[in-house]
Amino acid sequence: MDSSAVLIGAVVSCFGALLLIFVVVLKPRYGGIPLNRRRPESGSGGSSISRVSSTAVNAMDTVIGDSGGPFNATLLYNAGVKLAPADFTVLVTAAALVTGLIVALLTNVFLGLVLAIAVPFLARMYLSVLTDKRRGKFDSQLIDTIQMLIGGLRVGHSVMRSIEAAAQEADAPTSEELARIVNETRIGKDPRLAIDEAATRMRSEDFRWIGQAIQINREVGGDLAEVLEEVAGTIRERSEIKGHVRSLSAEGKMSAYILMALPVGVAFFISLMNPGYMRVFFTHPVGIIMLVASVLMFVIGGFWMSRTVKIKF
Repeated sequence: MDSSAVLIGAVVSCFGALLLIFVVVLKPRYGGIPLNRRRPESGSGGSSISRVSSTAVNAMDTVIGDSGGPFNATLLYNAGVKLAPADFTVLVTAAALVTGLIVALLTNVFLGLVLAIAVPFLARMYLSVLTDKRRGKFDSQLIDTIQMLIGGLRVGHSVMRSIEAAAQEADAPTSEELARIVNETRIGKDPRLAIDEAATRMRSEDFRWIGQAIQINREVGGDLAEVLEEVAGTIRERSEIKGHVRSLSAEGKMSAYILMALPVGVAFFISLMNPGYMRVFFTHPVGIIMLVASVLMFVIGGFWMSRTVKIKF
């Protein structure tokens, strides 16, 4: 029998085993009373796929517990992902299995296994990118946020009422963070602490200044609107400097992205066009040593380029 046929048969068998696990082992248990009698408003129990996915999510929720696993609630919230940790973990697991099986069928089993293992790390990187974008959007909205706070203070509202009004008028993610500050304050948390935690989540030193200005006003009094005007002017100048820095470092970032993507893309396309050419790197000892060395150099080079184009001031 041809080796490729054996390989395909092995991959299909693995896929069948995984399907058997989801359908049989994770098969939902039904109670003695039908769902439509126990909960008439819920209607039908849904399709088999939805029931199996619900069972998988419940099983994953039991496994990861309160910690949330590698994709905890804090990480998802900072990225703006509206999913529970168990839901997102099941989604990433399914993506890893599907990716590994497809790549194993198209190229070889080892590369499929490597990519399946890499999917969770890629998911973490994707969440990091979403988090950075959300924080950048929060910073870009900060001037408008301060102006709304100043407007609320000048018409006679209190600080928390002004923050609540700004939360209703602002766009996400500012509206989400301000609403969270208001809700935490209502259940007894100190406003200064709530603002500091929001500044830590958003990594915004400018927003921390707002909290410090509010705290100073609570202690010594004075015209808080006038103080926030001065803070807004300082933040506006810092934003202009940040814009110049981003424009100057954009070319370096794009070069880093291209240089990081080239080796992976070339290896993938060569594996598709000529699998035997790449098989040497996974079977021969010298090829394995070269592959490990290249991965280490890839990681070191990526870290070095990321530090080069990241400017702090």
